[in-house]
Amino acid sequence: MNPVNNLITNQLAAELKLSIKQVEATVALINEGNTIPFIARYRKEMTGGISDEVLRDFDDRLKYLNNLEARKEEVLRIIEEQGKLTEELKSDIEKATVLQKVEDLYRPFKQKKSTRASKAIERGLEPLADVIWAEDFVEGDFSELAATFIDEEKEVKTVEEAIAGALDIIAERISDNPDYRAFIRELGQRHGLIESVAVDAEEQTNYEMYYKFSEGVAKIANHRVLALNRGEKEKKLKVKLISPDEQIVEQIKIRQIGNTMALTTNYLISAIEDAYKRLIAPSIEREIRSILTERAEEDAIKVFGKNTKSLLLVPPVKDVKVLAIDPSYRTGCKLAVLDETGKLLKYDTIYPNAPQNKVAEAKATLTKLIKTYDVKIIPIGNGTASRETETLVAELIKEFDTDVYYAIVSEAGASVYSASKLATEEYPDIDVSIRGAISIGRRLQDPLAELVKIDPKSIGVGQYQHDVNQKRLEEQLTNVVEDCVNSVGVDLNTATPSLLGYVAGVSSTIAKNIVAYRDENGKFSSRKEVLKVKRLGEKVYEQCAGFLRISGGVNPLDNTAVHPEAYEVTLKLLKLLDYDLDELKKSALKDIEEKIAAYGGDNLDKGLRELSEKLEIGIMTLRDIVEELKKPGRDPRDEMPKPLFRSDVLKMEDLAAGMIMAGTVRNVVDFGAFVDIGVKQDGLVHISELCDRFVKHPMEVVSVGDTVSVRILSVDFNRGKISLSMKNIQES
Repeated sequence: MNPVNNLITNQLAAELKLSIKQVEATVALINEGNTIPFIARYRKEMTGGISDEVLRDFDDRLKYLNNLEARKEEVLRIIEEQGKLTEELKSDIEKATVLQKVEDLYRPFKQKKSTRASKAIERGLEPLADVIWAEDFVEGDFSELAATFIDEEKEVKTVEEAIAGALDIIAERISDNPDYRAFIRELGQRHGLIESVAVDAEEQTNYEMYYKFSEGVAKIANHRVLALNRGEKEKKLKVKLISPDEQIVEQIKIRQIGNTMALTTNYLISAIEDAYKRLIAPSIEREIRSILTERAEEDAIKVFGKNTKSLLLVPPVKDVKVLAIDPSYRTGCKLAVLDETGKLLKYDTIYPNAPQNKVAEAKATLTKLIKTYDVKIIPIGNGTASRETETLVAELIKEFDTDVYYAIVSEAGASVYSASKLATEEYPDIDVSIRGAISIGRRLQDPLAELVKIDPKSIGVGQYQHDVNQKRLEEQLTNVVEDCVNSVGVDLNTATPSLLGYVAGVSSTIAKNIVAYRDENGKFSSRKEVLKVKRLGEKVYEQCAGFLRISGGVNPLDNTAVHPEAYEVTLKLLKLLDYDLDELKKSALKDIEEKIAAYGGDNLDKGLRELSEKLEIGIMTLRDIVEELKKPGRDPRDEMPKPLFRSDVLKMEDLAAGMIMAGTVRNVVDFGAFVDIGVKQDGLVHISELCDRFVKHPMEVVSVGDTVSVRILSVDFNRGKISLSMKNIQES
């Protein structure tokens, strides 16, 4: 590897706590065009088992560092073309590990727009600035020297103008000094304060807690940074950075002034003070605010990504017919009955809410649909009129002899899907409003398959997602969806193009081609058959094959996460353990670990090691194969918390401090978790009430979709706020 690559390798190893060997192998795999899900699942031996989450961070940092190297080369070229590239400067640029350092070093050589300094240079005042800068004018009359620079043609009419121009040149030199900027930025980050005041202190807004706010730059929480930014953008707040200005200016003087006996020292001091106040301070304030914003946005994007992942991996409700309701007032509640596979059986509209209030008719319609189609679960969207509709359903359920339950389902993005081109293609003859109900029902039956149809930003779990860098957010969420889809696997014979498009290596075009081939030729009987799909070549097949599932196909291994490249070794393993494929077709090999342990003298680890050597396969890959043989066709979501089903409803008025209730986590943010406890308003479990130990972030304790027990701390009926706690529930 060349020196630049060595620098990147060492930095990645240090930052991500990986070995050089792991880094080199992973870089090689990425450069070969392998996808992150494929590397994470099927190249564990090469990477040392790096998780998909770490691999995503690895990929991001690799792109950043490659871009950094490209920027270094560009900066070196520009400075060299100016004839100003010294060996020391070249070395400093090459050693830089962050882009900010490179830009600081480049700043003095950067082509600037017209400035006071550049105008002074054009007027021939740079030699006078050099005299002040050199600090060696120790005798004589400096004014006489400055007078020699008076030039009517260059618009230098007085001694004062000549000196002022020279000081402008010096001020810019000081401002461009990379060492000064670095220590000033560091001081601002360590000792600076972020302060905010109200634009109109009398106005009631969501930002009242920031009307007189001050917090250290080093301590301010990310969600507060984003709140301040939004308040400033909406012109409700004035925000500024308070830095230790006097300390900074004194530090610059100490570093810059070398000869206090020079007759020009006072001029130099004046230039230093001007440089800081006029040029450095505003620039550094922008930089520090930008650093805080970038950090806060990155954190918000990660929170949004983790919440989205939890939501996507909520277990599907399988083998049950549902009656989905998209609630509303004036336009009525849209109904959609779906069979066990999500196929639309019947749709209708009821008007139980204001202004029509046709409650009896609505109950009759619902009763008929429930009985006709043997409905067991009623998913209700959580938007407008949700609680009123929930009350109606809860009352109706009491009238049934059989068990019928309802569940509140997030309808975020359902309207976006309903009006989309994709929804039109799926249901060309169905009204837009009914499509929303279909989507709500399918979200309960298979959240992952349905939510991939929607722009991840519209799913609505997170904080400040509309304020952050949208390109970066889209990249992160696409990665999250891709990881979820590939961790679960996709049924090749039922998956939509939307779902297939997130399978590793499969583009949207190839996804459509897969469905087109399936429609024309019938179900796929083997994974290998997808190679007949237009534009799906060997490389794409390598990346995607392990994530595609075929239930009831020719080869039972096609319904597992075992990659076709490992079929041969898997068959050898089965033979060594006295199994055959017919046994795998009939049922899972639940006793396989017992046989492996027996192979190693009643020791599972020893058995795995011996089989690994005999089969010439990595032990991590072998463990994965064994897990798949234990549970062919398994869905990892089955191990996640199940949705919470209800049969009764509460109002806020029914709540009282001390009550313990079950709820579903709807959103996790930096300061806590919002929990749906079955009333109109979600309650907040503040981070301090999540558990008895110190919690750095709520995600250490809860995830979106979790079913949790909470105690009501207080209910604010006027503001519609509920405070909850998860502490000491068992003891209570």
